[in-house]
Amino acid sequence: MSKFSIKIPFNKPWFGDLEMRNISGAASFGHLSGNGVYTQKSQAFFEEKYGFKKTFLTTSCTDAIEMAVILMGIEKGDEVIMPSYTFVSVTNPFLIQGANIVFADSMPSHPNIDLDKVESLITEKTKVLMVMHYGGVACDMEKAVHIAQKYNLILIEDVAHAIDATYKDKALGSFGQFSVFSFHETKNIHCGEGGLLAINDESYIKRAEIVWEKGTNRTAFSRGEVNKYEWVDLGASFLPSELIAAVLYAQLKQMDEIQSKRVALWNQYYKRIKPLHDKGLLELIELPEYASHNGHLFYLIMKNEQDRNQLLEYLNNNAIQAVFHYLPLHSSPFYKDKHDGRQLAHTDSFASNLIRLPLFYELSVEVVDMICDTVLRYFDKPAN
Repeated sequence: MSKFSIKIPFNKPWFGDLEMRNISGAASFGHLSGNGVYTQKSQAFFEEKYGFKKTFLTTSCTDAIEMAVILMGIEKGDEVIMPSYTFVSVTNPFLIQGANIVFADSMPSHPNIDLDKVESLITEKTKVLMVMHYGGVACDMEKAVHIAQKYNLILIEDVAHAIDATYKDKALGSFGQFSVFSFHETKNIHCGEGGLLAINDESYIKRAEIVWEKGTNRTAFSRGEVNKYEWVDLGASFLPSELIAAVLYAQLKQMDEIQSKRVALWNQYYKRIKPLHDKGLLELIELPEYASHNGHLFYLIMKNEQDRNQLLEYLNNNAIQAVFHYLPLHSSPFYKDKHDGRQLAHTDSFASNLIRLPLFYELSVEVVDMICDTVLRYFDKPAN
């Protein structure tokens, strides 16, 4: 039994006074449906801070991918290369359109996609390369851009973990034709549920406005460019309400403070756990020189699944909600018969051996130290 009365949660979404004031402000504006003041402010924030050509707030990251899939014109038989060590929602929009997913392995040293192995997966049917910046740490985007340009592929960045992180001091999300963000409550910046599609290729922007507005030219109408709005293309109801956008914009205004706190907590974890890494008792991922990080996840890599499960049990028995992460998509019940049979050994290893420790804005350095003390005690306890 735990000696603590309250378990330290893995995540606790931050929600403060500014968020409440913005919700009240949205109500006072008399516009609660999508594409109001806070939607436009949030979109402008990303365009001005990171230089994205155009952004569209959505109800989820999945919706942002669905928008991109429509804009790319994905058809039956198109092939999409993406990591297997990711969340299932990135696959479904492609599969619904009849595309085939070609899963790539992780790097030996990091859960990110192994770009050195991607070229061997490209065929004449390959249309898209999708990379994910796991834990807020960049893929090698020079390699990704080179591959996409060499084979005339559309490059999409999954930036769900990586808001405000960089590759060689350039913002993640600014390399691909498309990038997608998540504002789920587990993310650094959140609004409960929400997403964003960023477009860096101007040729897609005009149609994106129509797809975003349910297939109508309503945005052009609101600018006075047409005298009525009507159904002109495919689309869906991708816009979140202004209440959602109001919460998001409050978080964006506090981004520097939120990010600074999370990075400080991440650094404290690393400092305290590093001696176990140095002794070879577990593995910590080293940051590549080209990448910054944003304090999204702190995780340990154990030697095998049995060790992982034993440490998870120990932490949870000591009132610390530690968790594993993705199960490999290539061997999932839905897709294993559709996968081409390649072994993705590094993906399987991360899925079996990785543990995530609690990390959220309201966590204190003192509690991080207590969590680290518990991990250290686990390795000091006598063997059974």
